[in-house]
Amino acid sequence: MGRFDRYILSHLIRVFGFFALVLVGIYWVNRAVILLDRYLSEGQSGGMVLELTVLSIPAIMTIVLPVAGFVAAAYTTNRLHADSELVVVQATGYSAFRLARPFAVFGMLLAGLMLALGHLVVPLSFQQMSRIEAELAEAISARLLVPGTFQSPTDGVTVYVRDIASDGTLEGLLVTDRREGIRETTYSAHRALLVRHDEGPRLVMFDGMAQTIDTRTGRLATTVYDSFTVSIGTLVSAPAQRRLDYRALPTLSLLSPTPEIVERSGRSEDYLFREAHLRVTEALLSVGAVLVGFSALMLGGFSRFGLWRQILLAVLLVVVVKLTDNAAIDVAREDPANWPAVYLSSAFALLLNLLLLWLGNGSFGAWIHRRQAA
Repeated sequence: MGRFDRYILSHLIRVFGFFALVLVGIYWVNRAVILLDRYLSEGQSGGMVLELTVLSIPAIMTIVLPVAGFVAAAYTTNRLHADSELVVVQATGYSAFRLARPFAVFGMLLAGLMLALGHLVVPLSFQQMSRIEAELAEAISARLLVPGTFQSPTDGVTVYVRDIASDGTLEGLLVTDRREGIRETTYSAHRALLVRHDEGPRLVMFDGMAQTIDTRTGRLATTVYDSFTVSIGTLVSAPAQRRLDYRALPTLSLLSPTPEIVERSGRSEDYLFREAHLRVTEALLSVGAVLVGFSALMLGGFSRFGLWRQILLAVLLVVVVKLTDNAAIDVAREDPANWPAVYLSSAFALLLNLLLLWLGNGSFGAWIHRRQAA
């Protein structure tokens, strides 16, 4: 690369880094607030929730980095135009296609980053997120039993525990079950333990009492016990078996899924195959977004009013490319066997940029002039 190319590339990287940091931060804060409100209100560990929010950053980056790349390209081109640097280099013989070289290099660097995220980092992050979410779902004592507060894990059931010892022993437990309507049962115990069982978790209570009242007759039946076991599954719906998240699968597994993967994910082989190719198209579209941010601003000559018209055109064209991508994905979603359709948007972005560069290079005006002369 020449010195001027490195100069433009350095500008692109700096501007891209700034906008990427801002956009990722905005998306991450919004995601973090949702997760913190969801899990901390249920008494979950703050450290695990924080780890969950951090692991969501790679997936956020795949969304915002192409946008940051487009903004960086448009901003840098507008800045070079405002400082008359583009006018100078064009006067020395640089064509629009030649000026696009550093933007194309930047787009390929961004595509490489998107490929690394989509094929390596994001699947690993989703694997860790699935593990943490499973641990949070299985943490029954943390999810349902908060010391000193009355909890209602499901309609008709109220749970209270005075304290939870360091070894997990529940002290001062009270459970009221009113789901039957005609009968209300209250369990109280000095101590209780939550234990695992093949058929679901069990609540073992010691030194307590079970009081059952018939709401129709008003008769009360009392049972005093030294130990008593209750299936938590009868009081609280146990978490269902988690479906395998296809986003946590490596790309090779998506391209050649085993019957076990198909069954656990609940997705067809064609669906998984399409998702693998979508990871590639995300990277290709990032190149197209960067080049649109440059080539659209090359249309028209110098104007003291700036390039606001070209900037609006660039935004409109990026929206059109994204709509084309959504339409192609819908075609592949209706029939996953049509997975090659996901590459149509990338081909459209390439042809669009070639057309814009051809127009920005003055080729269209020269062609018209030659036709008129003939």
